[in-house]
Amino acid sequence: MNRKLFFEEFRKNIDRDKILTQREVTALDKFLDLYEKSEKRFSVAQWAYIFATTCHETAYTFEPVREAYWLSEDWRRKNLRYYPYYGRGYVQITWERNYKFFGYMLKIPLAAQPDLALNADTAFQILIIGFEKGSFTGKKISDYISADGKKKDFTGARRCINGTDKAESIAALAKLFEAMLINSF
Repeated sequence: MNRKLFFEEFRKNIDRDKILTQREVTALDKFLDLYEKSEKRFSVAQWAYIFATTCHETAYTFEPVREAYWLSEDWRRKNLRYYPYYGRGYVQITWERNYKFFGYMLKIPLAAQPDLALNADTAFQILIIGFEKGSFTGKKISDYISADGKKKDFTGARRCINGTDKAESIAALAKLFEAMLINSF
């Protein structure tokens, strides 16, 4: 992968302020490292959607985040009915049963230590398993975007994560990421 080209395209087409900070570069580099290790698990179009979802879910940072990251832990404790199992990671896994499931899948004590989902490697594995197996909503990425390229429903793929919330804007991001991934090789 030509990362220089990828970063140029990201800055130009996706980054909101068109200036990549060192923190943004570091986070994207880590995500790209993880992607390159798992690249064969999905098609380019599927990866494009995974990148777009991660971009949206992390507020364009590509860093694992806490749900309502701009608010305090005290606010989360008082306002989230599934506390302490609120959203963490590249995608916001919630509820104790999901922390137990992903902890079992990854062989880590995730339910006992929910903040482990903030580790980039762990967050990435949760992201991949969830899309591959349909663990988030019962819908797999392959239900909407086929590996052979015959089916590509970037809008419908939002159902893998969160119903139809922001489906159109994430689909638009997926199209940009698809072009970036293709052009970066």
